Parts: sequence; C-alpha cells; structure tokens
Amino acid sequence: MTDALLPFHLRKIGHVVLNVTDLEASVRFYTELLGLQVSDRYPDTMVPGGMVFLRCNTDHHGVALVGGARKSDGNSLNHFAFEVGSLDEVFRARTWLGKHGVRLHFEGRRRAGCQIAIEFTDPDGNNLEIYWNIDQIGTEGVVRPAGEWRPAATLEDAVAKPVAGQRLPSGDELS
Repeated sequence: MTDALLPFHLRKIGHVVLNVTDLEASVRFYTELLGLQVSDRYPDTMVPGGMVFLRCNTDHHGVALVGGARKSDGNSLNHFAFEVGSLDEVFRARTWLGKHGVRLHFEGRRRAGCQIAIEFTDPDGNNLEIYWNIDQIGTEGVVRPAGEWRPAATLEDAVAKPVAGQRLPSGDELS
C-alpha cells in the first residue's frame, strides 16, 4: 500500500523507549558517552523501576529508559513512536487502524512530553505509538512542570482539556 492511500502520514520515528536493568548506568551511558540530556524523571512510585526521558534535540524526548528490567526478559524494547503532522492525523489513524482490526491499548495523553497519541501493537506484539505535538524544550532547557501534564484517557478528552500553550484545532477541524 502506498503512502498516498493512507489517511495519515508518518513523518519520522519520534522516540524509542527501552527497558533497562540498571537505570542509572544507562542514564550515564546515554548522557556521558552519547551526549543526550535529561528532560524528566519518573520515580519508582510513578513507574516501577523509574523512568528517565532523554533528548538530543528540542523534542521533549527521543529516548526514554524504563528501569527494573531483568536480563532474562530478553527484549529491551518497550515501544517506539511515530510522529504525525497534525492532531487530525491521530484521529484518522485511530479510525484507520480500527477499520483494519487493530485494537488500541491506549489513546489520549499520558504525562511527560504531553503528546496526544494512540498506542497499539504490531502482529509480533511490539508496542507502537502514533503521536502529535510532543513538548519542545527551549534553549534554556526548561521543561513543562509535572503539575501541567494533564493526562487524558481518550483523544476527545485530550482535546477538551489541553495543556497550557498547546494550540488545538477546533472540533470542526477534526475528522
């Protein structure tokens, strides 16, 4: 199937999330050896094992690390995400995937990064995400405070309750 027939366009692989056995060793590796910068952290109380979001450009995160994995788990991939160019494309991707029997296991907005997304699995069970509008980090390195994250359990809820500074299209502009 060609891209022209799809009701949405994947612009880039936006981020990869890895399960790691030693969170702090992995953070040191990615920051000290590869030069990524920490954007946010989740404590063990929020995500078992903790989670660290890292960036190499203005996107809130390009790599995220989830602690607590065991070497015997065998797979370090938590998920990878594709960016689309509009909120409408996230809605159209949800409809398209549903028409093709793909069940979503999440839609809406999680926390750090504040992107609006859908999440699902491929035929091998790999977790995938299609998202729009991840937070951008300015030259001062300031990230959105946790008190402004505004999780949402559906796409409609994410639109109805936008985060500060997130310009959303009106309902008439959405499919």
